[in-house]
Amino acid sequence: MRVISTLLLLLLLITIGSSSLPTNPKQRVHVPCKRLVFYFHDIIYNGHNSKNATSTIVGAPSWGNKTILANQNHFGDLVVFDDPITLDNNLHSPPIGRAQGFYIYDKKDIFTSWLSFSFVFNSTHHKGTLNFAGADPLMNKTRDISVIGGTGEFFMARGVATISTDAFEGEVYFRLCVDINLYECCVFTCFGMYLRELR
Repeated sequence: MRVISTLLLLLLLITIGSSSLPTNPKQRVHVPCKRLVFYFHDIIYNGHNSKNATSTIVGAPSWGNKTILANQNHFGDLVVFDDPITLDNNLHSPPIGRAQGFYIYDKKDIFTSWLSFSFVFNSTHHKGTLNFAGADPLMNKTRDISVIGGTGEFFMARGVATISTDAFEGEVYFRLCVDINLYECCVFTCFGMYLRELR
């Protein structure tokens, strides 16, 4: 019994000692546990398109208004959206969910915004939500924002979403390609969902 206790203590000390050794960051390779690509389509209300609009200005600086985006790189505009999410870049493809949230144009001297939104899925492809937040320097070809959680199929998901502006038409319509790499996937939730499907 004493030999087993000694061996277990030795194994514990080796494990603790090896985990505290510095690692070479160049050797560390991050492999996503799940990768997804979606498109979301934003049609901003411009005073004439209320039937088709999926977003609207709800806050504007004193020199702006709530129908047309403000001058000075839209600084101060707060836009709320409920945009369709599709698997391809066609606005008329069947939506698999909605992108719901807001963006704030947050700098006067450069075209940039800050995003906070959720992908709300309710389709045969996916069920649950994915939540995002981060800075969006719009002039960059690609931008990374954080995946900060999720529900359902994406319970406690963490990762990075690389977004790029896939198309735009003036200041009325834009389409974003969202390439999502999840690095934390809750295995137990997925396994539980699998077991429920078997029943």
